[in-house]
Amino acid sequence: MITPSHTHRNFIPNTRGLKALQEPDLQKMAPYTITYFAVRGRCGALRIMLSDLGQEWKEIVVNFDEWMKGDLKKTCVFGQLPKLQDGDLVLFQSNTFLRHVGRKHGAYGKNDTEAALIDMFNDGVEDLRIKYLKMIYQEYDTGKDAYIKDLPNHLSKFEAVLEKSSSGFLVGGSISFADYSLFEVLLNHQVLSPTCLDSFPALNGFVQKMSSRPKIKAFLDSDAYKKLPINGNGKQ
Repeated sequence: MITPSHTHRNFIPNTRGLKALQEPDLQKMAPYTITYFAVRGRCGALRIMLSDLGQEWKEIVVNFDEWMKGDLKKTCVFGQLPKLQDGDLVLFQSNTFLRHVGRKHGAYGKNDTEAALIDMFNDGVEDLRIKYLKMIYQEYDTGKDAYIKDLPNHLSKFEAVLEKSSSGFLVGGSISFADYSLFEVLLNHQVLSPTCLDSFPALNGFVQKMSSRPKIKAFLDSDAYKKLPINGNGKQ
């Protein structure tokens, strides 16, 4: 877990992980800045996506005690983190981040039809993510077993889509932000239930395909990624 010595600390990821920066280095960096807690959480998919697309970013790690003071919270449109800054553009909402980066870097389909399908599948991933987070934060002790038992009903929907895909991606012949989102959710579920994909060969192959992409593999192998907890309450 990254423990900042100051409430805000700056980081830049590379193939070896996250490296602390001195102030003079900040002007040399790409414009993306993530402001968030020291957790994978709602920025897990974004970090994987930025890594795979070869985009550098810096992180402002927020200490929970500082967040509770309320000053930063007042500057957030919806009163919550994460926050993504791209130059002068300041965004909130994690799925907005994915769409924005996807639009900029060719990960949002090749036409309006593909873009609409990508949106649809990403919304489906979000539905599963919300169910997962509700269990993690509200029902872990009493609802974990029931959640895992019901999980195949949700995974089967994505399995059916990928079974029909000739590219191995959710939509069309190239990767999209929805693929990063699904991949990250599946990684989290494999921690929750290591055998959850055993009956889903297409999903299992998808995870292997994504994990073997060189820049993703380097990021997932980095100490910085491994040290970050999946969720803020430590449950996974």
